[in-house]
Amino acid sequence: MTTAPAAPASPDTALLTFSYGGGWQSTAALALAARGDLPFRTFLFANVGDDSEHPATLRYLAEHAAPFAAAHGIELHQLARTRRDGSTETLYGRLTKPGSRSLPIPVRMSNGAPGTRQCTADFKIRVIAKWLKAHGATAEHPATVGIGISVDEIHRANNRRCEPHERIVYPLLDLGIRRADCPRIIRAAGLPVPPKSSCWFCPFHRLTTWADMRRDEPELFAKSCALENLLNDRRAELGKDSVWLTRHAAPLAEVTPADDVLPLDFGDGTCDSGWCFT
Repeated sequence: MTTAPAAPASPDTALLTFSYGGGWQSTAALALAARGDLPFRTFLFANVGDDSEHPATLRYLAEHAAPFAAAHGIELHQLARTRRDGSTETLYGRLTKPGSRSLPIPVRMSNGAPGTRQCTADFKIRVIAKWLKAHGATAEHPATVGIGISVDEIHRANNRRCEPHERIVYPLLDLGIRRADCPRIIRAAGLPVPPKSSCWFCPFHRLTTWADMRRDEPELFAKSCALENLLNDRRAELGKDSVWLTRHAAPLAEVTPADDVLPLDFGDGTCDSGWCFT
């Protein structure tokens, strides 16, 4: 995978890119591009931070997606959010910065309502938009950005947030591909099926996902609990009510089953942008 900038496109050549999230849909799109069924030759992965993305997603990217892209002449760029001084900012770093009052992730408030979500806009959409502008995209000559929304999630295609110099398209919809089709497409390309992509501390996790983490990745689960505690310690100092990483209005360690049970839990809904989980 390359992190070096590519040559800017000429004003007469519109950029054609795909937002790679590391999940089933965008990996299926990568496989389809490799065999010529999709025209995208540039994939952009906005990494919210090596300390923030789920480690399994980063491993899949390094061990499978990046080598596969390179072998098929596809550019897979890894992007990061940078500050004005050139340093990298991560989502976990913003959340845990000493003295920070920022809550950019969609935590659940004490009344059950989701909090304001800035993580996708700040660490995915704007990071990709900045790269596109640096490589020639303008309002007059917008870049095309493919998003990996499949037919069974077509309702999410109407909730798109984009920048003036972007044109969002949904190539999997055009091909009639469902999420359930993606593993077959990925395996046919010789790739293993990737794990679900997201930040390891994402409040959109279902309770079953948290239970899996507690059982299979206890250190990561403990780190999630510690993050929730940190956010609430700060809110207590400010005289504010507690927030939670689930909709159950109680500490993560208390609501997450420790045994192998399958609670009836359909989750809190999913991110409606298509930039994170695909």
